[in-house]
Amino acid sequence: MVFYTNMSLYQSMVSDVLNGVKPDVRMLHDMDDVLYDRSQLNAPDTELYYMYRDLSLSKADHQRILEHHLRYDITVIPPGMLGTEYVKTAGHDHPGDYGEIYEVLEGEAEYLLQKRAGDTISDVIVVHAAAGDKVIIPPGYGHVTINSSNTTLKMANWVCRDFSSIYDFFREKGGASYFMLEEGFIPNPKYENLPEIRFLKPTNYSEVGLWKNKEMYGLVKQLDMLEYLIRPDGYGGLFERILG
Repeated sequence: MVFYTNMSLYQSMVSDVLNGVKPDVRMLHDMDDVLYDRSQLNAPDTELYYMYRDLSLSKADHQRILEHHLRYDITVIPPGMLGTEYVKTAGHDHPGDYGEIYEVLEGEAEYLLQKRAGDTISDVIVVHAAAGDKVIIPPGYGHVTINSSNTTLKMANWVCRDFSSIYDFFREKGGASYFMLEEGFIPNPKYENLPEIRFLKPTNYSEVGLWKNKEMYGLVKQLDMLEYLIRPDGYGGLFERILG
């Protein structure tokens, strides 16, 4: 398996790539439906975060990624507040049994995961991740990323490219099951009978090629190790370990 010798070398190479890519920009008005602090609806529109889709460091890598039905993205979230709430992503679900993997490249993140059946939430998980940490999102869990730090969060993800994320449920419910304010997490009143949050550790699992402080882009040389993102059947043991 090939890795760059350290995270800083990899980040330098990624910065060169990002300088030539136009990102999708999430604006404040795109978040109207998921804000805790509704006073922000009348605030001046601003850029919140930047999504760089379908990246690779070479044409050969890109072809290999395509052949495995995967996609590698980077999202950059500057620090800030949405009124009284920390800046966050819009939140989305995956169709079927697709999962996802995140890696914090710079900064810190809170990943909020929620499992639902219809309108009922049966499990809520928060994972705090620092630079070098990996977080696997298991099948069946919608999720939101929150930057509660005072530094820019830069994170990468591997995901199957054969589906589109679903944003409808988060919009209908006005956001995730919990909001993160300066005083901590508070429940979203549009949800009923919420379970308490379970706080779990990052999933730096060497058996699937995920080591802390070794960038996961190196898996481009051994993409079969990401099969659980494409065909999750047969990986029940991995997902059980993630969920504690």
